[in-house]
Amino acid sequence: TSTRIPPCGNERKDPMKNHATAQNVLLPHPALPDADWGDAFAITVNEPDLTASQAARHIINSAPAWYHRLLALRNILVRPFGLKTEAQAMDGNTMDADTLGAIGVFPVISETDDTVIVGLDDFHLNFRIVFETEALDHDRTRVRCMTLVRRNNALGKAYLAVAFHNRIVPAMLNAAYAR
Repeated sequence: TSTRIPPCGNERKDPMKNHATAQNVLLPHPALPDADWGDAFAITVNEPDLTASQAARHIINSAPAWYHRLLALRNILVRPFGLKTEAQAMDGNTMDADTLGAIGVFPVISETDDTVIVGLDDFHLNFRIVFETEALDHDRTRVRCMTLVRRNNALGKAYLAVAFHNRIVPAMLNAAYAR
């Protein structure tokens, strides 16, 4: 049976500015078939022929400064629980043998011109981030960033409950592409 997860409601309605908007997520999803949580945000950009890999790298590299401070705090807080930190995610020993390199700290699991899937499996949760691009016309591309999560235990549920995920992803899309 499928589960549709509605947008989380932080859509902006300013027609003069291009901002990330929440999108529906349909579970199960092939990128993480046993996911029990998901969200997605999309933004339309004036960049023809943009590939998913280019978009993913630009989004990750354009993260606002507060994101990096939040990630550093997260790494300090989760270390006592044995969860993977940013440094461990970047360590080649923690990557699956099937990965195709990394985008930022995230191992690439699958890549085509219009879809890149990155993610990690950890004790508390498994996640995939799916970056998709779709050509809309000769000069515009829709960039979509979907997060899929399988919460493995109570710690995974608690982690996701306190994470500011529904603010982080649209902020990263907006930092990369909002006009």
